[in-house]
Amino acid sequence: MEWLIVLSLLIVGLILIVVEVIFVPGTTVVGFIGFGIMLIGAWLAYGYFNQGVFWGIVGGTALLSTVIFIWVFRAKPWQQFALKTASQSKVNEGITDGLKEGDEGITVSVLRPVGKAEIGDKTVEVSTLGNYVQSGTPIRIIKISSNHILVEPLTN
Repeated sequence: MEWLIVLSLLIVGLILIVVEVIFVPGTTVVGFIGFGIMLIGAWLAYGYFNQGVFWGIVGGTALLSTVIFIWVFRAKPWQQFALKTASQSKVNEGITDGLKEGDEGITVSVLRPVGKAEIGDKTVEVSTLGNYVQSGTPIRIIKISSNHILVEPLTN
């Protein structure tokens, strides 16, 4: 039973250290917990077994750790989890296509000062000059810059 406890602690600690290196690099919390569990396993081995067995367990753990880390850095198993492509799109890209200054529409939500409006056949995000505009109010585009649409309420 002592062997099972010691080996379990050493293996769990080693797994946590490998998880730290591969999946959560930079946080060190998981690595410290894994190292602490390995130290507890070694401490229990010192208490359970004679000194020769203890040093054998410590040496075996060090050797196994070295072999696993060499394999991890050579085989690069984390690359199967890595993102290999980058997104080339932009937020609201092409949202202003077909819209021009002076176009009129109606607010779909309350503009405080940002909200949604329906202009033509599109529902777009618009903003005012700081005015509070109720939902259902007719509006007009006063400026389009990049993907930002500035509107004003129409007065009767």
